Amino acid sequence: MTSRVDHRKAVLLLVFCALCWSIAGVFTRLLERAESFEVTFWRSFFCVLGVLLIMAVQQRGNPWGVVRRMGLAGMVSGVMWAVMFTCFMVALTRTSTANTMLVSSISPLLAALLAWAVLGERIRGGTWLSIVAALAGIFWMVREGVSAQGLSGMLIAAGVPLASAINLITLKKMHATVDLGPAVLIGAVLSCLVTLPLAWPLSATPGDLSILALLGFVQLAVPCMLMVRAARHLQPHEIALIGLLEVVLGPIWAWLGANEAMGPATVQGGLMVLAALALNAWLQRRQPARA
Repeated sequence: MTSRVDHRKAVLLLVFCALCWSIAGVFTRLLERAESFEVTFWRSFFCVLGVLLIMAVQQRGNPWGVVRRMGLAGMVSGVMWAVMFTCFMVALTRTSTANTMLVSSISPLLAALLAWAVLGERIRGGTWLSIVAALAGIFWMVREGVSAQGLSGMLIAAGVPLASAINLITLKKMHATVDLGPAVLIGAVLSCLVTLPLAWPLSATPGDLSILALLGFVQLAVPCMLMVRAARHLQPHEIALIGLLEVVLGPIWAWLGANEAMGPATVQGGLMVLAALALNAWLQRRQPARA
C-alpha cells in the first residue's frame, strides 16, 4: 500500500526533479561553441559518470551486479531513456522549439492511456480534466511559435512522450521485483553512441565542458535516478503531469539568469499548468490510500 505520507514525499521528490530538469535552457545559453548533438553527447557522457558514481556509492563499489539483474525490463527502460535523451534534440534540428514542446507535452495523456490499457488503472474524470487543462496551458504558452512546418521534426519529437509513457509503465509494473534505476545508465550510454558520430568533430571549450558536466550530473543523472524512486508511489500520469513543471520553470530560469523576457502567454499558460497540477493534487487528497 502507498500511504499518504509516502505519496506526498514522492510528489515533493518529483517536483525537485522537475526543478533540476528545468535548468537546461538557461545553462545551454552560456555555451560558447558546443551545439546540438555535441550538447546531447557530452550531457549524456557526464550523465554516465554521474550514474556510475551514484551506483558505486549505493552498491558499495560494485555497480555492475544490479545492472545485470535488471534483465529485459532494464533494457526496455534503458532504450526508452535513450530515446528521450536524443529525440528532443534531433527534433529541434528539424522543427521549431514550440512544435517540439507542444508534441512532448502529451506525455501525461499517453501515460494515462497506457496505464489504463496495460496496468488496468482507472483514471478518474477529474484527472482527465487536469491533463486536458495542462495540455491547454502548454499550448497557450507556445501557440505563437507553433506551425505546420517541420512535420518530420514533430514526428521525431513524438518519440519523447511515447518513450516517456512506456518507461513510466515499465517502472510502475516492475518496481516491486527489480531496481530499474541503473536503466538510466544504459540510456545515457546508448545516447552517447548515437550522438557521437553526429557531433564529430567535437568543439566544446573547457568552459562548455564544465557547464555540460553540471547538466549531466544535476540535470540528468540525479533527477532521473530520483524519479525512478518516486515512481514507486505515484501513478504514471501523475509523474508525467508533475514533469510538465519543467516547461513552466524553464522560462523563469531564463528570465532570472539570462534576462529573457516572459511574454503574457508564457505567464498565463504557466498558471494554467500550475492550476491543473493543483487540481490533480486536490483530487489525490480526496482519494483513500491506494494499493
